[in-house]
Amino acid sequence: MRGEDRLDLQASEQSEQRFAALLDFYRVRWVYEPHTFVLERAADGSVREAFTPDFFLPELGLYVECTVMRQSLTNRKRRKALKARARRGVTVEILFRRDFERLARVVVGLERVIFQLTSG
Repeated sequence: MRGEDRLDLQASEQSEQRFAALLDFYRVRWVYEPHTFVLERAADGSVREAFTPDFFLPELGLYVECTVMRQSLTNRKRRKALKARARRGVTVEILFRRDFERLARVVVGLERVIFQLTSG
């Protein structure tokens, strides 16, 4: 993570802030919105479609897009992630609302275990 990434993240969605905190907890290096991938250009060369994943995890070579919107509205992000993979060769994982809910349960469970181990 770079210092400016933390500042950029302050204006982001809560789900992105929580994911960054989780990455920090596990000491996973991350960069916030480092690349925009042009997916389509118009005939005049202007950008018709682009995709900026939320995070890049450099040690894993992985981009992560966080979305907590309704599942019915996620098809656009999924389509862009697939296009980025096909046209740019990048790996993009999309974390949906259900993924965040699962992560929250895991984190709460880990916190309980840590508390029990350190308070005994």
